[in-house]
Amino acid sequence: MKQDKFLTGILIGIGALIILATILFFVRRDDGEYQAEDAPQAVVHNYILAAINKDYVKAYGYLADLENKPTYEEFRRSFLNGNISLSDGGVEIGAAEITGNEAYVALTMRNTSMDIFPTNYSSSDQAFLTKQDGAWKLVSMPYYYWSYDWYQDY
Repeated sequence: MKQDKFLTGILIGIGALIILATILFFVRRDDGEYQAEDAPQAVVHNYILAAINKDYVKAYGYLADLENKPTYEEFRRSFLNGNISLSDGGVEIGAAEITGNEAYVALTMRNTSMDIFPTNYSSSDQAFLTKQDGAWKLVSMPYYYWSYDWYQDY
């Protein structure tokens, strides 16, 4: 009899875990879809998603048309030759501070060191956007998603 109660307890526990996993699967936030581009945070999200998906044409479309903007080929080459390494970390997109035609989006950069004892760490940064022809466009992003020489005057 005791074995039957123990086995029943294990089966109930397994059932509860299956139900919990199913609920979490259906209510999780899906960051793998593009968002409407009406807010600066959505533009940052879409740019990162396009870059991760290697849709460089779409990602390039989110860059502001300013002086010293990289050409599409320079932009694409930055990803392909490893100047930009998207696998080195993750990002959490925070709130936007909008002032007229400019916006700053708070970002939390999350990284893991590749030492013998891996360490997780995070840092605060921001994306800078400007409104051009009614659409939000990126002027700058943190290192993992942006090349140091874009928009630079040499």
